[in-house]
Amino acid sequence: MSCEKYFHLCKDNIGSEVEIRDHHGKVYVGTIEKVDRDVVYLRPIGPSPGHGHGMYFFAAVGLTAIALASIAAFHFRRRPFHHGPFY
Repeated sequence: MSCEKYFHLCKDNIGSEVEIRDHHGKVYVGTIEKVDRDVVYLRPIGPSPGHGHGMYFFAAVGLTAIALASIAAFHFRRRPFHHGPFY
């Protein structure tokens, strides 16, 4: 996918939880906070099962910036459905 398509995909889905894998195989898990023509900014939400060390370190630091040109794969995350009563 081109940088332009990733830009529009990210821009149209600000606030969505995503998993992004870069061309080096590193996986970023977070909520899209903002995007510009070169970079998508994620607010990390913690480790994803099976993805190694996770993102807890970055959560304390703030946003993680990922160059749109480095994105190899992009997936929306599903939030678990809450089966119990809401309090």
